[in-house]
Amino acid sequence: MNKSKIEINESKKPFYGWMIVAVAALTLFFSGPGQTYSVSIFIDHYVETFGWGRTQVSSYYSMATLVAGFTLPVIGRAIDKKGQRWMLVAISFALGMAALWMSFVRTPLMLVVGFFLLRLLGQGSMTLLPNTLVPAWFQRNRGKALSLMALGGVVGSAAIPPLNNFMLVHFGAAIAWRTWTILLLAVMVPVGWTLIRNRPEDKGLKPDGDTDHDLDQNRFRPAKKIRVSSYPWRLEEAVRTRAFWLLLLTMAIPSMINTGITFHIVSIIGEKGFSSAFAASILSIMALSQFPMTFVAGFVVDNVKVHLVKGFNYILYLGVVLAIFLGDSPGLLIVYAVLHGIFMAFDSVSTGVIWPNYFGSTHLGSIRSITMTSMVVGSALGPLPFGMAYDIFGGYNEILILMMAFPILGALASFASPAPEEPEETEEGEIK
Repeated sequence: MNKSKIEINESKKPFYGWMIVAVAALTLFFSGPGQTYSVSIFIDHYVETFGWGRTQVSSYYSMATLVAGFTLPVIGRAIDKKGQRWMLVAISFALGMAALWMSFVRTPLMLVVGFFLLRLLGQGSMTLLPNTLVPAWFQRNRGKALSLMALGGVVGSAAIPPLNNFMLVHFGAAIAWRTWTILLLAVMVPVGWTLIRNRPEDKGLKPDGDTDHDLDQNRFRPAKKIRVSSYPWRLEEAVRTRAFWLLLLTMAIPSMINTGITFHIVSIIGEKGFSSAFAASILSIMALSQFPMTFVAGFVVDNVKVHLVKGFNYILYLGVVLAIFLGDSPGLLIVYAVLHGIFMAFDSVSTGVIWPNYFGSTHLGSIRSITMTSMVVGSALGPLPFGMAYDIFGGYNEILILMMAFPILGALASFASPAPEEPEETEEGEIK
């Protein structure tokens, strides 16, 4: 049997990249212990048990998040050097140990250290790893693959808060944190080591499961309007482009606004005359609308220039902020939740696609670690202006009006960020 026939038979097998997507989704789910929606469940416990002030605990959290954000480039360089398989095992184990540390917290210093580890390893590293892994396995179906991967984070944001609350109420904080230790060590560590392969070439495959026969016959040719860089951009080359810095801005803006609104959502909804239970239902509706729209976003970014998708999504985001500003009825607040869920679906998928499409996957760990730093710093800064506005003005209207300027800024930055031209090498191998 000749080589082409062997490749055709191999192409009939399920592409292993979809297994990679499943493990990547699981990784996003297990980033949960370090995400704000998870940690927030324990804040009242620390305030009431140890007598620490709410502002004190919040400042610890913001400080730890900032330091974690600026530490992420170290993780990114390690991913490029060691590969995702080894790093996923190491990070999962370390996050499990961080959860164990949190079960013994008794002093403010222990809480700060615990917050730092959770944010660095959970929110930062466990989000960075799958976003550098999946793009190496997919080019033509990158949007679809990343949209399926994103479902792990959606499920985590919906399931983990009530799970944490159940464990906290019935068993206490120590048992809740140790449960996450057991789950990370028993599930994520062995799954990562057993199933992860860094690149399709490690299994004798090509991205998207294509074969030489497919490429020779020009099958599965990507849409001409979608540009996917094959040049191995290095970080020092990427930072010389305008698109890199404008896209960093588009990472920080939703992280800042989303975290600010979510952190204060009970208070914001309460100011409008609704209960905390209704505020929780708003978050649930947001997740429910995000779930199906994630699939739509995957299809769109595979067929439309991704910076245009981000630009129009930011126009929608202006409507999101306007809706919660004007929302004085249950119906309008539900509209806010649905629109916000749609925005988050498109923002998550388009962000996952745009960086490998623009800068390739060879050094994606180093590049994405800088973008994650921008995101984490944005999330650290988000709650503060909302809290200050409430203390100064007695409400949130003024800060929400101010926040409306940022989606406009994000839209302009996105529209002005087409794919950069690849560097040209001289005969001596230097980059022009």
